[in-house]
Amino acid sequence: MNYKKLIVDSGLRMLKSGLTVETWGNISLRDPESGLIYVTPSGMPYDIINEDDVVVLDSECNIVDGIRKPTIESGMHVGIMNARPDVNAIIHTHPVDSQVFALLHMDIPPVIDEAAQLLCGTVKCAEYALPGTPELAENVVKALGNGVACLMANHGAVCVGSNIDAAFKAGTVLEMTSKIYFKALCIGKPVPIDDEKVAFMADFVANQYGQK
Repeated sequence: MNYKKLIVDSGLRMLKSGLTVETWGNISLRDPESGLIYVTPSGMPYDIINEDDVVVLDSECNIVDGIRKPTIESGMHVGIMNARPDVNAIIHTHPVDSQVFALLHMDIPPVIDEAAQLLCGTVKCAEYALPGTPELAENVVKALGNGVACLMANHGAVCVGSNIDAAFKAGTVLEMTSKIYFKALCIGKPVPIDDEKVAFMADFVANQYGQK
């Protein structure tokens, strides 16, 4: 698989999806065979990044290939992947509706079926730390836990998956859930789906839903 091309394509996908603007956010992919991690370069517009701009890191955040500076959040991406062998794709997004809750340091509970099925329960907000710091990476790893998404206080969101499509699906569902939850809060008190039913639906989607 051409991971560098996939990084370039995913950057354009994230930009066009409305999950970020300008140069904000970042993306990483891990090759399960080599363990190498491919990341977006720092501060470059997604619509001009090419394969030569993609930076390749090892599991200790050392650059093994590339001429560019890697994203400032490289430590966060590597930290997540080191903590989560099941994660091979990460998108750090700056979506409008999810960021509303990140500014409020509020978690987002599973208030709709899609969230229960795909976001693995409550999406937690990581404590604030300066961008690019080891502290931020630690806070995100902790807030993410075994889930597929978390918020970054006053910053944005992180969504993960076994592949890039799964990470984007988590990002899309997180943003939809945020939009609906915000509207519901304006009217009354939303009622989250209970943990037992969340676990049932998450297992159903993971192991039974769809075609083999």
